[in-house]
Amino acid sequence: MELILKQDVENLGFKDDIVSVKNGYGRNFLIPQGQAVMATSSAKKVLEETLKQRAYKEKTVIAEAEKTAEGLNGLDIKITAKAGTGATAGDKLFGSITNMDLAAALKNAGYDVDKKFIAITGGNIKRLGQYVAAIRLHRSVTVDLTFEVVAEA
Repeated sequence: MELILKQDVENLGFKDDIVSVKNGYGRNFLIPQGQAVMATSSAKKVLEETLKQRAYKEKTVIAEAEKTAEGLNGLDIKITAKAGTGATAGDKLFGSITNMDLAAALKNAGYDVDKKFIAITGGNIKRLGQYVAAIRLHRSVTVDLTFEVVAEA
């Protein structure tokens, strides 16, 4: 079954993509949730015209995302967290560092990135050290940001 996505669907596609899914997934989940519509010939024509109009606007958005990506490449982010002391605790954190904490640190540095567009490699961080996060600024612009988790003084 071919569908046109009305919004971004994780692990499937982005808004206005034409995707092919199994009938049950489309009929029982995507269409009733308002996330997709049937890809009929008339709907495809309307989508094509919409995409042509949006292409011009998209160029400026991509340029802005690339400019932000350049700024993020040179950024040095250090997130402070409480860590255990002594030989047994080592570098283990009290709690964990998540994409929400990284989004807050980026906001303090002057970059407003939504937490749902940040993917920390390995998930939540529970130890001190240096880590990498993939930040998606646009569907075609993704930047890998290296950041460090340090103990509170």
